[in-house]
Amino acid sequence: MPILLLVIILGIVEGITEYLPVSSTGHLILATELLGFDADKWALFNVAIQPGAILAIVVLYWRTFRDVLVGMWHREASAWRFVRNLIVAFIPAVVLGLAIGDYVELLLGNAVVVAWALIIGGFAILIVERLARPTDRDGVANVTLFHSIGIGLVQCLAMIPGVSRSGATILGAMALGVDRKTAAEFSFFLAVPTLSGATALQLFKHGSAMEPGMTGWILIGSLVSFVVAVVVVKAFVAIIQRYGFAPFAWYRIVAGAAALVWLAAR
Repeated sequence: MPILLLVIILGIVEGITEYLPVSSTGHLILATELLGFDADKWALFNVAIQPGAILAIVVLYWRTFRDVLVGMWHREASAWRFVRNLIVAFIPAVVLGLAIGDYVELLLGNAVVVAWALIIGGFAILIVERLARPTDRDGVANVTLFHSIGIGLVQCLAMIPGVSRSGATILGAMALGVDRKTAAEFSFFLAVPTLSGATALQLFKHGSAMEPGMTGWILIGSLVSFVVAVVVVKAFVAIIQRYGFAPFAWYRIVAGAAALVWLAAR
């Protein structure tokens, strides 16, 4: 398969899965393996194209970011609560990532771990959907400090490939009593510092080892992921408000089971 086609496919996979509760990292690992490439060699690429998905949130929610910046300038309490909540939720991932990041990297090419995480995560979503009793918070600024800390701690589970950062944060927020829409938006906004930090750290640690020409492939993959993510995020909010997260849970279970069968048979 031509490298350009692989780059486009991985960009599409990243754009589709980054904000859905299905694990973008897990799908990129499985996609790379399925297409016959070494997942370890493409692990850095899979992280480095995340800025495309990050930019999608900035573009889609630019009015929110503008209002927060203006509100901070005018010392509005809601704007400062918005920023406080994201910072508090971001800190656990920073601390844990720096502490055990090298160990986590060992799992980034393990497709079996991904498959099992997809299945277990699917059942976890079904349980939370059934038992959670969320109440309307009407925006990220109105999420409590306690809930923000809890969401940040739950996000750390996503360091295991296949768990899903968005799935962990959204379902964690719902389990703590946050409504679906606010939980999803909290996850979107939290992705900006989290994915930016993860990308910067990986490029700092492994950027010198990139193969010649990889920078160009990263730019193409990022552009593809940006375009796809813009479309997917708009659709995702509408889907969860109407159908909830059960469709994604069953998809995870089926995809994980299929991956296990394929990995065992190859």
